[in-house]
Amino acid sequence: MFDTLTKAPGDKILALMGEYAADSRSDKIDLGVGVYKDEQGTTPIMSSVKKAEARILAAGKTKTYLGIAGNKGYGTAVLDLAIADTVDRKRVRIAQAPGGTGSLWVLMQLVNRARPGATIHLSDPTWPNHNPIAENAGLKVAVYPYFDTETRGVKFPEMLAALDKLGKDDVVLLHGCCHNPTGANLTDAQWDQVAASLARTGALPLIDLAYLGFGDGLLEDSYGTRKVIAAVPEALIAFSGSKNFGLYRERIGAAIVIARDEAQADIVNSQLLNVIRSSYSQPPDHGAEIIRVILEDKELRAEWETELNAMRARMIGLRQKLSDAIRQRSNSKDFDFIAAHRGMFSLLGLPNSVVEHLKATNGVYMIGDSRINVAGIPEDRVGDLADALLAAIK
Repeated sequence: MFDTLTKAPGDKILALMGEYAADSRSDKIDLGVGVYKDEQGTTPIMSSVKKAEARILAAGKTKTYLGIAGNKGYGTAVLDLAIADTVDRKRVRIAQAPGGTGSLWVLMQLVNRARPGATIHLSDPTWPNHNPIAENAGLKVAVYPYFDTETRGVKFPEMLAALDKLGKDDVVLLHGCCHNPTGANLTDAQWDQVAASLARTGALPLIDLAYLGFGDGLLEDSYGTRKVIAAVPEALIAFSGSKNFGLYRERIGAAIVIARDEAQADIVNSQLLNVIRSSYSQPPDHGAEIIRVILEDKELRAEWETELNAMRARMIGLRQKLSDAIRQRSNSKDFDFIAAHRGMFSLLGLPNSVVEHLKATNGVYMIGDSRINVAGIPEDRVGDLADALLAAIK
């Protein structure tokens, strides 16, 4: 049966994690894996999450199924958080999914049912898993210009020109905020133009909302998503609670559909639930219930927002410190973009040879394309990291 198979390529990020774990150097620095880390280098459990879990444990009476769409209270809370009253809820349907990845997979399967072999347009570059998810769903993949390797910002005129050429059978995957892997994000004014372009062309937006609250704030980070869905008749959103609630291993996300009207929403939702039923059948509930409890409780929500604000402020602070340290040592503005970027990642634009040199010589681990997780920067080693980066690019 399996004689026809060849070994699948390994995941580069997981391989890098293995290399880092095997490295015995005490001064190594992990800027690779995309999880938030605190000052001690650990990925903490939020205090609001611990309190929610304690309530769930005390109140729990059953572990029976919740249904294909998952935790309904969670779904309502996520919609309130992500889109509020931007569109008529009669047009909106939501299904809980295992993580942002599961949400993307479900939505891309749905797209292929609606338009078999449709083309989905991804930013250049994008999160590496976007492409295989789309291809495995039967979609054709194309790219639109996004990252400027010279300025380390967005190639917005080129991006907009590409979007303006699309049609109603095209799908555009947009990063709702905190672009992964670049850290370069659209301004509100640019989001306005993207929304207007999609309204003109009829292309379907699929918004990957994986880092809500990690950029400039919950409301600020939702601007692009809300602007787009207010401008178009149909849209898809893949939400993740992994990062902003620190629930990585709970695999909690949501697939959101905005349809033309209530009747179409019911039809699309039937297909969405059918996709889920024929794959993982029903989603796990623990992460969803944690988020529901937090968002429905005034005090817990305030505590969560305070924790989220602290996480965001720490990452912004680390960006500024690294940028300042490099400028002080080099008298150059070449890395000022690190402070301007937002979210957990920045793409440094280093050749792979430099990335490998940093790993071998300095124990500095980053993804091969030079994406760094700024939350992984040890605050007391910022100067050391700046020295290593400058020495490597001489």
